Amino acid sequence: MTYTKYSASGNDFVIFHSFIKKDYSKEAITLCNRTEGIGADGLIVLIPNSDYDFEWLFYNSDGSHAAMCGNGTRACAHYAYINNLAPSNMKFLTGAGAIESIVEDDVVQTQLTKPILIKDEFIQDGFTWYLVDTGVPHLVSIVDDLEKYDNNLASKMRYEYNANVNFAKIENGKIYVRTYERGVEGETLACGTGMAACFLRANNLGLVEDIANVYPKSKEELTLTKKDEILYFKGAVKKVFTTSIN
Repeated sequence: MTYTKYSASGNDFVIFHSFIKKDYSKEAITLCNRTEGIGADGLIVLIPNSDYDFEWLFYNSDGSHAAMCGNGTRACAHYAYINNLAPSNMKFLTGAGAIESIVEDDVVQTQLTKPILIKDEFIQDGFTWYLVDTGVPHLVSIVDDLEKYDNNLASKMRYEYNANVNFAKIENGKIYVRTYERGVEGETLACGTGMAACFLRANNLGLVEDIANVYPKSKEELTLTKKDEILYFKGAVKKVFTTSIN
């Protein structure tokens, strides 16, 4: 089998395509292992779909399924395009619904699924939270210092609400984010749907305009845009390498 590793804003993924739709959770655990495998935050498998350019199967590094991953959509769109599996302007099926992506060289823009508010502003453990589904559920807390990120608290909140947990700081119209991801069970360098959730929260509070630059822990710049209640997520991706494993 031939596998390709991608990095999208610090999120890394192992990607391959297949004609077989099955459960690849065991492969995800093996391939994403950073000691004995390729190493990645998630596994993406592209399979044919008669209604769309393709369908994806997404797995976290622990083998669990995820309906959506913002950075993953950008990485797999680039993979699909360069492997002639889809045109540069494509539409593919995820567990959260159909996704549209546009590839321009190494920059990919993805139209995310329409956000769904789960729980409006509430206070817990000394922080004000907001819970929204931007493809997967995300807790967001706006803070004045990202050093207030607490991994133990994030882990507790993740299991209590079955959601990813984000701490965001707004400065000069820009958003800086730290994210604890379920399935990885720890802080990652970036989370696309998490950045989208933070952008939406900041926009709703009037802290940023309808277009803003967002910076995850990896420090790579991404652009989030809101138009007619739909979020668009744009940034560069990097093909790291391709390898074959017997």
